Amino acid sequence: MDLTLWQYQFRIIMLGDSTVGKSSLLKRYTEDLFLETINQTVGVDFYVHFLEVEQGVRLKLQFWDTAGQERFRSVTRSYYRNSAGGLLVFDMTNRASFDHIKEWHAEVCERVQPHKVLFVLVGQKSDKDALGERVVSQEEAEILARQLGVPYVEVSAKTGQNVRKAFELLTRRIYQGLLGGEVELQEGWDGVKCAVPKALHAQTASLAQPSRAPKSKCCA
Repeated sequence: MDLTLWQYQFRIIMLGDSTVGKSSLLKRYTEDLFLETINQTVGVDFYVHFLEVEQGVRLKLQFWDTAGQERFRSVTRSYYRNSAGGLLVFDMTNRASFDHIKEWHAEVCERVQPHKVLFVLVGQKSDKDALGERVVSQEEAEILARQLGVPYVEVSAKTGQNVRKAFELLTRRIYQGLLGGEVELQEGWDGVKCAVPKALHAQTASLAQPSRAPKSKCCA
């Protein structure tokens, strides 16, 4: 794939408490690497990845890896508004990180209006399930996901299990939202950028989903 060519650019933000493994997930997805120890994110880190979402349609994915500590929250909040998608990440061996997911979700939804952010809930460190270290059950997480109206995926940055699935599920949600009108290209908003002429984008969207989905005022 020629990485200099892309049709759409999506900005995706990583959300969740400190040490849940957001940076490790990005490292695994973008470089297929896992480090036993990794420096905590200070402020915001930036990653880029390219994906062919369907034949002939290349996406440039910009990932913003936010620090989970409260002292950096004023910095990370400034990145919410220009994000089209977010991974809500908790550590399934850390109850507090799971309990805080609703706060992360609500904070983003409050600050992105009138834009829309699409989410996927991610339970990280699934490799520790077999070790008996899990404290958040799959059932609990699935209930929360239904309450938030988002998909749920359990992953392990250490083994690579479902990491690609989680990122690409979110990416395809954004792409389908773009084609269906749920996500809109807007001047002055960097959540989604289009490198093809607007007329061509409109024609593609019309062919993909002739019936536009009704707009939602909330996050999902």
